[in-house]
Parts: sequence; structure tokens; C-alpha cells
Amino acid sequence: MSNVHLVDHPLVQHKLTLMRRKDASTNSFRRLLNEISMLMAYEVTRDMPMQDIEVETPLETMQAKVIDGKKLVLVSILRAGTGILDGMLTVVPGARVGHIGLYRDPKTLTAVEYYFKMPGEMENRDVIVVDPMLATGNSAVAAVERLKELNPKSIKFVCLLTCPEGVVTMQKAHPDVPIYTAAIDRELNSHGYILPGLGDAGDRIFGTK
Repeated sequence: MSNVHLVDHPLVQHKLTLMRRKDASTNSFRRLLNEISMLMAYEVTRDMPMQDIEVETPLETMQAKVIDGKKLVLVSILRAGTGILDGMLTVVPGARVGHIGLYRDPKTLTAVEYYFKMPGEMENRDVIVVDPMLATGNSAVAAVERLKELNPKSIKFVCLLTCPEGVVTMQKAHPDVPIYTAAIDRELNSHGYILPGLGDAGDRIFGTK
């Protein structure tokens, strides 16, 4: 599983375990996902380019480093990606935001696009695609394929959970896109859900069934 980055920080793993509990409330699940997203943002943005600017401290003027958040685009795969997006925006509030609407056909499990809205000048931007689950991998592959049409500088994919099948599908289609995840679970079931997993992330975030 080359190009897969497992974020195994104790705080991330602890919060993920709490999210897995079937009796976790909608409020608790949403709050924990927000917290994990903030923690994962530190890892996925570790190599972001920086520039020097001049600042005046209380004692003197100096050159100090800053990131250009406006060149970063966080792309949420609707609807569940919103759960990760909010936490990451807390850490990088200057980032632009894009949305891709995809739903999984219940019979074929393939991704069907219904919405696509991105900031301008994508060729000058680094993209982080967010979606809680990389399960079959079909939605992630379709989203990245669509984004590549805009020729961004770079693309990373961030998810809470994945499985070997999802990783293989993603890496086969987009070997150049690194995957950041908090866990690689055992397998997919016949309905395309990750096992042991945590259920349907979208339903648990929004309290729907």
C-alpha cells in the first residue's frame, strides 16, 4: 500500500474508537469527526509550501514564514465530506472550498455525478479531497478524475476509514494521489460497506437513515 499515510496518532485513534460505537449519538459522532479532521489536517498539510513575509514584533522587524491558504482548495464529496470539511476549515480558514456531488448507484455501486462547483484558477492550487469513507473507491476515483480535468498543482485524498479494496481501486486509477486515513479496516461486505467500519458516515453525521 504505497502512497498510503496512516495517521495513527493516539488522539486520532482514541476518537475513532468512540465514533465506531453504534450507540454514539449524532451530536457525539459529528463532534468527534470534527476533532479528528482538525488533527488530520496537521498531517496532510505538513508539506505545504511557505513564504517569508515581514512582520513587526514588539521588539523588532523580522522575516517570518506563512502559508498561503488561498492557494489551497478543500474539495468535499457530498454529502458526508462536509463532516471532514468543517474541521479542516477550522485549521486552515483561508482555504477555498469546492464541492462534488456524487451518489452511489445501489445496484452497480458506481458513482454518478450530480453537482460540481470549484474555485477559479485551479491550475495554481493544491487540492485536498475529503470524504469520510474510501469503501469501493468508485466515488473517490470519479471525483479525482473530474478534478484532474482542471489540472491542479497537486491532489491529496483524506478519509477517516478505508479498506484494502478501496485502496487498490484508488491506487490503480490514480497512483499519483496520496491517501491519508485514520484506519485501514478488514474488508467490504456485499453491499459495499466497510467492515468492521462504523456504519454509514453520512447517516450518522446528519441523523438520517
